[in-house]
Amino acid sequence: MNEMIYIVTGAAGFLGGTVCRQLIERGDRVRAFVLPNDPAAKYVPEGAEVIYGDLRDMESLEKLFTVPEGTKSIVLHIASIVTVDPGYDQKVIDVNVGGTKNIIDMCLAHPECEKLVYCSSTGAIPEAPKGRRISEVYFFDEDKVEGCYSMSKALATQAVLDAVRERELNACVVHPSGIMGPEDLAVGETTGTLIKIIGGEMPIGINGTFDLCDVRDLAAGTIAAADKGRQGECYILGNDAISFKDFCRLVSEEAQCKAPKAFLPIAAAYLIARLSEMSAKKKGKKPLMTTFSVYNLARNNEFDSSKAKRELGYQTRSYKETIHDEIVWLKASGKIA
Repeated sequence: MNEMIYIVTGAAGFLGGTVCRQLIERGDRVRAFVLPNDPAAKYVPEGAEVIYGDLRDMESLEKLFTVPEGTKSIVLHIASIVTVDPGYDQKVIDVNVGGTKNIIDMCLAHPECEKLVYCSSTGAIPEAPKGRRISEVYFFDEDKVEGCYSMSKALATQAVLDAVRERELNACVVHPSGIMGPEDLAVGETTGTLIKIIGGEMPIGINGTFDLCDVRDLAAGTIAAADKGRQGECYILGNDAISFKDFCRLVSEEAQCKAPKAFLPIAAAYLIARLSEMSAKKKGKKPLMTTFSVYNLARNNEFDSSKAKRELGYQTRSYKETIHDEIVWLKASGKIA
């Protein structure tokens, strides 16, 4: 029986690291792809073989894909640049789109590579009118989504599906929504927000909604797609939408802290975000709030994960459980008192 190596790009990230950890825990062999000099490389789980390189560099990708004779591989392509800046960014396109096309080419050039799981985003899917749950689509149009990141994910997802249809690539796609949970070692945006709420640094919130999933559930869903995902199919990995107000209430109850005193209407938040962006641009600094982050709270965040539940066995735990576990981890790791 041929040995299998799971190649994981973005292995130093929150989701990629959790995927590596879960694969290692079930006894699988993992090869982790990490950027050279990435300070987050120290977060790659022990037991993974680390290959340093760049998605834009075919030579390093060749090293990543070359496995011992008689060994098969499955690729979980999770690496991408995530940005809340809606403006066009050529590096985001080069890495997220160009890098994915390079991964596709490498999968097809290596016959021992049995499957590709591409980690897209719910942001790649056009928003449906409020009141209607958003489900999977099979054509991705970059002009129907908001912001450079979502545009890049739409283009990359379509490239994967085109390769399935035109080049017989064995691949499927997962669309995670927002991410949270314990072991966010690099402290991403959601964890940073959680810390601010607990520390009383967010006296005012925004009256919107979002969809966040526990990283452990997203990782399990991504691995299930490698095990059971059908060729050419897309799977939304989401949760129930929650209001920012209810989220803050749960954090307040779990951390025994004060919740924000007021929540801005969306229109007011947009105005403040525009002013913040204008001021930041003049000063050459990062804006405190962006119109894109406000849009993500204002939009329809009701996603339908029934297909992933039915075909992959995908499950999500409650917000209460995830918030509890993340707060316990934050305290244990000294990130909060």
